[in-house]
Amino acid sequence: MSDQHSNHTKSRSQAGSKKPRLTSPVRRKKPSFLLRLFRRVPASVLWVGGLAVVGVYIVFFYYLFVSPYGIRWRALYGEVNYPEGYDIHGIDVSHYQGDIDWELLRNQGTIDDCPIRFVMIKATEGTTNIDDNFEQNFFQAREFGFTRGAYHYFSTRSAATDQARFFIENVKLEKGDLPPVLDVEQKPKGQSKEDFKNSVLEWLQVVEKHYGVKPILYTYYKFKMENLNDSVFDQFPYWIAHYYVDSVEYQGQWKFWQHTDAGRLPGIKGYVDFNIYNGSYYDLRQLTIGSQETIGVDAYRDN
Repeated sequence: MSDQHSNHTKSRSQAGSKKPRLTSPVRRKKPSFLLRLFRRVPASVLWVGGLAVVGVYIVFFYYLFVSPYGIRWRALYGEVNYPEGYDIHGIDVSHYQGDIDWELLRNQGTIDDCPIRFVMIKATEGTTNIDDNFEQNFFQAREFGFTRGAYHYFSTRSAATDQARFFIENVKLEKGDLPPVLDVEQKPKGQSKEDFKNSVLEWLQVVEKHYGVKPILYTYYKFKMENLNDSVFDQFPYWIAHYYVDSVEYQGQWKFWQHTDAGRLPGIKGYVDFNIYNGSYYDLRQLTIGSQETIGVDAYRDN
């Protein structure tokens, strides 16, 4: 009886001391280099990086879909706004519109069921660039009975006086033409707002002295408010660019409003800017060079 108990106890002891069989451990994959690097980045840096990415996305979205330089996505759906209460419509053109069929434009071109009264034409840029289609567009616009104007694109790379002289040398405005136009859309980096305003004013004054009329100042609404919001510019007729809005938000006086860059017209391939004049056709003709002597030149277009 005791031997059996001893053997039984020994057997249990041996069984209890027996080690369990080991199985192969599960191998965990080593984190990738990028993940390990990511884990080491402080949380504050991740927050800043995330905000930067969001900021870049917002800027990209604005530039591509909202800004004047972006995709004309509204035009894809045929959305072109026609401001209410204005009857005097016009366009502005450059080489981007290609060769224009001026006869077709005159005979069939209408904006909001109104005839096209005026055409603004790109002439020069900086001190060396003459628009490829300027000479043709400038001649044809007058030949087909439109009140025409010419504009200069202000460059950030050359002096204002030199740009003014370049415009004067290449643009021969005549009686019945609209005053010269300065198109300002950019401010030189590093230049103070005061110096920039003086530079723009210098161009306007040099050109005014030559042609004997106040030049028209063209710029975007927000750009004017940020960089040219000075009473000294109130003496010059303002041509405001402000797209896809029902009314002008600018509180000051203005003469022209470029309200869309997605217009379509017979005789012009692709898109063209639509503009309205803030006044009657008589007022528009009064604005032209030598208006008192040429007021009746295009009177037939009122009929």
